[in-house]
Amino acid sequence: MAEKLDQSSNSLEASGNHFEIYDDADVFGHEENHQIVYKTLSWELVAVLMIAEIVSNGMLSLPSSLAVVGLVPGIILIVFLGVFGTYTSWLLIKFKLRHPEVHNMGDAGLIIFGPLGREVLSFGTIVFAVFATGGQLLAGQIALGSLSENKLCLMLYTGIFTIPTFLCSLPRTLDRLSWLSIPSVISIMVAGLIGMIGAGLNPLAGRTTSNFVTTDFVTAFISITNPVFAYAGHFMFFILISEMRHPRDAMKAAYTLQGFATAFYTVFAVVLYIYVGNDVASPAFSSLPIKWQKAAYGIAIPNFLIAGSLYSHTAAKLLFVRFFRKSKHLHSHTFVGWSVWIILILIMNAAAFVLAVGVPIFNYLIGIAASLFASWYTYGIAGAFWFYDAYRYEGGRSAWKRHWLLTFLNILTLMAGAFICVAGMYVTVKSIVDAYGAGQVGSPFSCG
Repeated sequence: MAEKLDQSSNSLEASGNHFEIYDDADVFGHEENHQIVYKTLSWELVAVLMIAEIVSNGMLSLPSSLAVVGLVPGIILIVFLGVFGTYTSWLLIKFKLRHPEVHNMGDAGLIIFGPLGREVLSFGTIVFAVFATGGQLLAGQIALGSLSENKLCLMLYTGIFTIPTFLCSLPRTLDRLSWLSIPSVISIMVAGLIGMIGAGLNPLAGRTTSNFVTTDFVTAFISITNPVFAYAGHFMFFILISEMRHPRDAMKAAYTLQGFATAFYTVFAVVLYIYVGNDVASPAFSSLPIKWQKAAYGIAIPNFLIAGSLYSHTAAKLLFVRFFRKSKHLHSHTFVGWSVWIILILIMNAAAFVLAVGVPIFNYLIGIAASLFASWYTYGIAGAFWFYDAYRYEGGRSAWKRHWLLTFLNILTLMAGAFICVAGMYVTVKSIVDAYGAGQVGSPFSCG
């Protein structure tokens, strides 16, 4: 079956048998008579979901990265990572099309590394998704605090933001969330434009900018992790593609995502850095005059909300499909199915809330989770997928020799994932130690 799926897209479409072949092994199977139909997404809506998930609060840290490494290296890094992310997207999508039974990173781990790989990659997906949800809750907290001039306890803002995040996570299919993602994408685009206009009309007096900056490794790499993890959405790709009508169109969505993200990130980071200078804050909207700051944060709220919902939905969906794959509860409106789904969504959002307000070093923990998991999901592990498929389906080690350029590129991909993982862990742990040493760590469940 995998060999059949690896034929050219044109021959499969022309034969008319591609969808039947794919559906025979696909996690959701043939859905003609099901009450809940998952495979409804067009590639355009998948692109919207990808952008809503990835182009979010992560971009607000990019101008501060330019302040640390300099304008030229910063631009090169953002563009390079966007191109690199496009390449790893291609590898992930090729693997998914060969293995339609793969619904998430855990399923891919089972194929390549066995049962242990399944548990490790599933655990990493859930942990990263919950932490990412918590990051969006904190972004919502900052936005609500800015709008109200912090008149309430910050923990209360987080709680207020958690409620709609939970509610928006509830739809069982991504199709419902995709329509909510359209205003989400519009909101982050408009918010970014407002941020750039506000900075351009109110340039910081006495600002300084640098084309190149010399700094130590720890400071530089902490800054570099911002653009690295601003692209960290690949861990959701398998789940998104699993709900597409035509999975072979997935690369169109990936090209749209990476092209938009790379261009938008670059322009936003450069404009904010040029007009605010080396003192630009992270998140960057906090460097704007109050009225512009409120406008940008206010308009960005729908994006923070939907991105958080997508992350918690992803964590719950992985477990839900694991529990009920091939059962009636997956496709029917059963009491058991809906009860378990609602409980899972509640657990993921509650965990994100507790972590966000109850762990003083939560922002650092997001860095650790991203280093441990997103470094591999977005970059490194895609190389392993290629090596596995080339070895199994294209003639063993001889395939690696025939495709020497891809072999070389995927060795570099694995090495990049390993480097980001190890270096990211090192600088994050050192930052935690330094923060405790400087007395910068607050108290759990505090209002400050």
